[in-house]
Amino acid sequence: MAGSAVINQSGAERLRVLVIEDEARIAADIARALGAAGFVVEVAHEGEDGWYRGDSEEFQAVVLDLGLPKLDGLSVLRRWRAADRGMPVILLTARDGWREKVEGINSGADDYLTKPFHMEELIARVRALTRRAGGHATPVIKAGSVEIDTRTREVSVAGRPVAVSALEYRLLLHLMTHLDRVVPQGELSVAIHGQERENDSNALEALVARLRRKLGVPLIQTRRGHGYVAVDGQTGDGG
Repeated sequence: MAGSAVINQSGAERLRVLVIEDEARIAADIARALGAAGFVVEVAHEGEDGWYRGDSEEFQAVVLDLGLPKLDGLSVLRRWRAADRGMPVILLTARDGWREKVEGINSGADDYLTKPFHMEELIARVRALTRRAGGHATPVIKAGSVEIDTRTREVSVAGRPVAVSALEYRLLLHLMTHLDRVVPQGELSVAIHGQERENDSNALEALVARLRRKLGVPLIQTRRGHGYVAVDGQTGDGG
């Protein structure tokens, strides 16, 4: 397989990103923005070509549109995951329904953005995913002293195992997968329960409080009126 990164003349490693987007203007805009941010960008305009590149080359992240010709984005993603291709994948979708987002997450997506989006946000998401993966796919997600091993579904804090329920695990996994991003309550409900529930803010607040007590570190913070955020530096009041 091709090398996993490109070393520039200064000796710094430049991470490779694959963009699979059939709209030429959007693909060019994304490639230009990511290139300016320091990434080495490859572009594919249809699903079969994008799947082949992602299957035969090493990329540190993939930006994948769902609505692709020849092979749709979810099929591309499912083929990669079935073949144990673990690079982080951000889905782009013009659909705003939670069902499509949940289907993407269940297929192995690491994040998603709904069109239209700001390039600054896409760049931040790609940076966050490649930073957490350390430049390569890993089954262990870390934030400060907290670790999740996604293979065994085990949680630990400073090496100490922490017993969590299935709901607590899904809550923690979603927040740590979207580290440093405020996650709305509706999105968390989808991640935890598989569907968005109405008037469940009290139940969600209780679940967050219980998980905080188990972790014993100020990882999860509340953004009143907005949602919750997992902060890598574990700073702030945690309330």
